[in-house]
Amino acid sequence: MPLSLQGIGVSRGYAIGRTYLLQRNQPEITEYTIPDAIVEDEVQRFLNSLDLARKQLQDIRTRVPLSATSDATAFIDTHLLMLGDVSFTEAPINLIRSLKCNAEWALKIQQDSLVRVFEEMDDPYLRTRKDDVEHVARRVQRILTSEDPSYLNDAGYSELSSNRLEGRIIVADDLTPADTILMQHQGVLAFVTEYGGPLSHTAILARSLGIPAVVGARNARNYLGNNEPVIVDGRLGVILVELDERILRYYRHKQNEERRQQRELNKLKGKPAVTRDGVTVALQANIELPEDAAAVREVTADGVGLYRTEFLFMNRRDVPDEEEHLASYLHVLKVLDGSPVTIRTADLGADKQVDGGRGGPVCTNPALGLRAIRMCLKDLTMFRPQLRAILRASAHGPVRMMIPMLSAIQEVFQVMRLVAETKQELRGRGLAFDEKIPIGGMIEVPAAAVCASQFARYMDFLSIGTNDLIQYTLAIDRVDDEINYLYDPLHPAVLMLVRNTIRAGQRAGIPVSLCGEMAGDPRYTRLLLGLGLTQFSMHPTGVLEIKRAVQDCHVGELTQTVQRLLQTTDAAKYAELLKTIAQN
Repeated sequence: MPLSLQGIGVSRGYAIGRTYLLQRNQPEITEYTIPDAIVEDEVQRFLNSLDLARKQLQDIRTRVPLSATSDATAFIDTHLLMLGDVSFTEAPINLIRSLKCNAEWALKIQQDSLVRVFEEMDDPYLRTRKDDVEHVARRVQRILTSEDPSYLNDAGYSELSSNRLEGRIIVADDLTPADTILMQHQGVLAFVTEYGGPLSHTAILARSLGIPAVVGARNARNYLGNNEPVIVDGRLGVILVELDERILRYYRHKQNEERRQQRELNKLKGKPAVTRDGVTVALQANIELPEDAAAVREVTADGVGLYRTEFLFMNRRDVPDEEEHLASYLHVLKVLDGSPVTIRTADLGADKQVDGGRGGPVCTNPALGLRAIRMCLKDLTMFRPQLRAILRASAHGPVRMMIPMLSAIQEVFQVMRLVAETKQELRGRGLAFDEKIPIGGMIEVPAAAVCASQFARYMDFLSIGTNDLIQYTLAIDRVDDEINYLYDPLHPAVLMLVRNTIRAGQRAGIPVSLCGEMAGDPRYTRLLLGLGLTQFSMHPTGVLEIKRAVQDCHVGELTQTVQRLLQTTDAAKYAELLKTIAQN
């Protein structure tokens, strides 16, 4: 009978193949003193290692498949930018000169310092960014400590550039985005890592490249041998070993069924999302980079429901100006050619060092501190250029502006006043914009969900951000391995807040969408429709699958069952009704 290891499924799909255990020992870093006479030689050795690391990453970037989304190149570009940042260039050099120490030790000191900063952050997505620091530092350290010419000359990992990996399933402690691209290029079937979570760059990239993946499978290398036949179930997060013919037949059938379903999904492109009882549902897409707009058009989504603009602020010491904002927005509008685009104003935080180098103290709890609209209202030199650019973009296509992390109605009034002032400024400059540009707000703070009717009174639309709403409601950090089992999108409190927001929009006659991960997960589609949701926004890769789920639903029947669900206080009955909804 097969044995199973459990991890976190981060990229759907099934793989059957033999393992390849990636045993990369960490560079052993020792400290030693450099004589004064060769300190500058050591500095040059460090600079040479940075230069070679850049060349390796640039080589890997050329291997990104043309069919991949922009995530693939974006992550490599992020690492390239980090290699040019003062935290990776000037700081270690200063340490070499001041401590008279070797380059490896100086880089380790700086790496540890940067990692501590990220580990103290409360924002779950940002905390995983410490992985980038470690990945970049590790690449440079391997160059500094390596005596293997193949490592230095072949994109950094001769092992990952080998044809031996074709048709194999990689098992490793962790993988970098560069690793993932090299594996995809070599025809790797899937990968399993002992560490990592659903928000890591590697997980996001695996989804983008379509590689089945399971992360967080602790001690997997202790249980899996090299060249051992295994099955990776990226949907359930399971690795099966000691296979028999019965389980192999089952998963071969699953693979064939998945390929057949994908062919069927492709037939839904261009067709409307309408339920069995005639309810039309809008399916929009979330994007992070201008280049993502092509993927939105490819799946014929109903426009962009969430355009995250933080990429403009990242990996730089200044802030983007009005023209830079405008250029990125116009690119998306041009690609989508008349489809609506919802631009979210910067969702930055006190823990993100993207404030143009102005710095300031790090908040004790950044997730509850100066972030998103709070930061924008405090720093108008950052906010006003974006407001002007969004307004100017609205003259070129259907643009909506969305305000993140609203918690008090006073914030809405402040934003509206600033928008009015900005409109007047643009009129004075003779620049065109949509006088009636819709302005909406994200409901991701429980206080805003409870008071959704107040926000609906003054806004043109609402969008529910379930990722933060669930965490704030349940006081659960979903990337904390110790407690993430408590992260429950189906908790009655979460569903009541979602329903309250939808009803507030219905009473005010304004649309309400949902742009969190729940929107792109077919397990929740029927439930959300039963709650009254008719606008979803998700990663482009999820649009067709959700469309199929919508077409199989009868909203009238679901609404009645969901009403009974929210009225019950019996845990067993609650679970039974959830099962009924999922099968409706």
